[in-house]
Amino acid sequence: MRKGVLELCILAIIARSEEVYASDILDQLKEAKLIVVEGTLYPLLTRLKNEGLLSYRWEESRSGPPRKYYQITPMGDVLLKELVNGWQELVGAVDSLIKKQ
Repeated sequence: MRKGVLELCILAIIARSEEVYASDILDQLKEAKLIVVEGTLYPLLTRLKNEGLLSYRWEESRSGPPRKYYQITPMGDVLLKELVNGWQELVGAVDSLIKKQ
């Protein structure tokens, strides 16, 4: 379940930012109190890219190696909408159970 939620969060961050650097994703997750380490994020970004859900571009950096900036693809947008719908259904189902107490 956490894996699906993490994918949802990452796709949402990238979708609203148009393009984003990996450390910015980590910062936004941390701000939301979702602590994710680089060792978790990078393989997930690679998998999402390999599945055609993300693309990236390289940009030279003035202070170090080139940076990879991620963008969501049209296929990623479709999955994001599906994940958001699934999340909303899950939240509604849990809320209905909690309210019965």
